[in-house]
Amino acid sequence: MPQDYAAARQWYWRAAAQGLADAQTSLGMLYEEGLGVPQDNVRAYMWYSFAAEHSTGASQKLAADRRDEVAGRMTPSQIAEAQQLAREWTPKGK
Repeated sequence: MPQDYAAARQWYWRAAAQGLADAQTSLGMLYEEGLGVPQDNVRAYMWYSFAAEHSTGASQKLAADRRDEVAGRMTPSQIAEAQQLAREWTPKGK
């Protein structure tokens, strides 16, 4: 992971908005750990969900495992919120 997390977030977001699963996973990690962004399990779950949807093989398993791990620290209403955000998200939703 880079040291300038705020800048990394911008680059990851641009790539994630184009559907690149690795960038989506990286954004999930930034939100999960609060690196360059406020810590936010809802956003982490959302990005991991996108990554799991847009990848295959080991990358898909990593994203799904991280999503499920984050979900274990969330309430059902937070999970529902993350799923709603994922349904409504568009690249303009930055």
